[in-house]
Amino acid sequence: SFADMDIAAERLLRAIDNREMIAVYGDYDADGVTATVLLYSYLREKGADVIYYIPERECEGYGLHKESIDKLDQQGVKLIVTVDNGVLAADEIDYAASKGIEVVVTDHHQPPNNLPKAVAVVNPHRVDCGSEFKDYAGVGVAFKLVCAMEGDTESVLERYGDLVALGTLGDVMPLTGENRTLVRAGLQILNQNIRPGIQALRKLAGVDNKNLYSITTAFTLVPRLNAAGRMDTPDLAARLLMTNQKIVAETLASELQECNVRRQKAESEIMKEVEKQLQMDSNLLSQRVLVIDGNDWNPGVVGIIAARIAERYGKPCILIATKDGEGKGSGRSVKGFSLFDAINSCSDILSRFGGHEQAAGLSLSSEIISIFRQRINQYAAENYPKMPIPELCITFKLRPSQVDVEKLNLISALEPLGACNPQPVFGLFDMKLDNIMPIGQGKHLRLSVSRDDVRLSVCRFNTTCENFPYECGQKVNLVVTMERNEYRGVVTPSLLLKDIRPAEMQQEELIEAYDSFDTIVRCETITPDEVVRWTPEREHLERIYRFIRTKNNWSGGLDQLEYLLQKPKIAFS
Repeated sequence: SFADMDIAAERLLRAIDNREMIAVYGDYDADGVTATVLLYSYLREKGADVIYYIPERECEGYGLHKESIDKLDQQGVKLIVTVDNGVLAADEIDYAASKGIEVVVTDHHQPPNNLPKAVAVVNPHRVDCGSEFKDYAGVGVAFKLVCAMEGDTESVLERYGDLVALGTLGDVMPLTGENRTLVRAGLQILNQNIRPGIQALRKLAGVDNKNLYSITTAFTLVPRLNAAGRMDTPDLAARLLMTNQKIVAETLASELQECNVRRQKAESEIMKEVEKQLQMDSNLLSQRVLVIDGNDWNPGVVGIIAARIAERYGKPCILIATKDGEGKGSGRSVKGFSLFDAINSCSDILSRFGGHEQAAGLSLSSEIISIFRQRINQYAAENYPKMPIPELCITFKLRPSQVDVEKLNLISALEPLGACNPQPVFGLFDMKLDNIMPIGQGKHLRLSVSRDDVRLSVCRFNTTCENFPYECGQKVNLVVTMERNEYRGVVTPSLLLKDIRPAEMQQEELIEAYDSFDTIVRCETITPDEVVRWTPEREHLERIYRFIRTKNNWSGGLDQLEYLLQKPKIAFS
């Protein structure tokens, strides 16, 4: 059982009986919003005198704040219950106590050695927590608290399972153990369209007539819920999930849709700036941990871009949005590198920080960003002389003829899919690239590939023809995912490209080459043998020069360059 769970449940029940005003204090992401709605809705149903408070991302930031506590004190709040935050708010909880306000913490972030002096701290990661399962989302911990108050799990899951699924998928929590049970049940409820807000949001996302699976939910509903906190106010998402009125739901869903469109535009603009910085500064790109900053970036979207950069370059990435001398950053990591530990090593120069092994946030003075960049890379060099290399594990190699609806049915049996229970990834090897066609106003590509007299269509998102370095006629190895496409009742498999490589490429040698190049750019000590091995021969430099001279506009990596330089039919002269 959870440490302090009985204490937390008893204190809340006593507050309901004594008509003390309770404030549910949440967070602005999908996990925090669903946790807020779940606990607030339950307390209202029980007749509690309750309000909710979700801080604004840009003007307040994550977690408890003394200014927010002052606002709640003025409204007569006597008990604050945090959801998805609070375990690192020792000073703020002491401040609340000085105002005569008690605090119950429910959180799932890593706790410090010394817990805050709250009435109760419910967190599965406490060293003395007896819960066998640890990887709940914030909404999962709030759900367990409600179950403890209600003395029942099944009825609570039937009432709030959709919220638990949305929050758990939104926070990319491991879909193992109890999370599998919770998300599977929650997806069934989501597909029943019980909440008018969900029904309206599904319609605008174009999935109102389709069954929602975990991947679909994570890439359609969750981004729109998150967009409220990123671009406007998280209260939009909270009200959408709580309303019982269809007209109100449609209005709020439209506002969320508009937030999501603005979010996509902001992402695109910042992504271009980030890529420009990386291409202009080879030293920046060579670092073990990429720390990139920009003025007046929207802090609500930098985490999304950090994830894309981390995936593209295979390195931990922290993006920092600066404004008026302050920086707000969000980072994403690669498997095997604890971003939380790395940031914690720099805690003495940070205003605030928190997060997990794979994702974290921070605040600091913009004047010391360069010091932070140096410090975190020093930590990485000392603790990870060889940085972890991201791996893309192929579940099965397929022949083109094996891409069929039967595979889709087998994949469905594995639901829910996500973190720690990933979507199956398939390898299609020695495929001939027959055609490259731009789609979606040129923002995406449709590739036609073939082998053994079978032709397949594969979609590549967020890639233009200009940035796609492969040519028709090439033999390539593809890594794809297979998704269900439904049109007029007919189901067909849709292939989405995750990675592509020349069929002849020696990947291990390429990885070593990238690592060696970064070592040189960082001006680190190298051995005489490495100097000899890494010094290019004149003919190689000449061939590269001639190749680049013949290409007016070419974008590609070392893997593609290596292949093109070795093609006998190309004469660079």
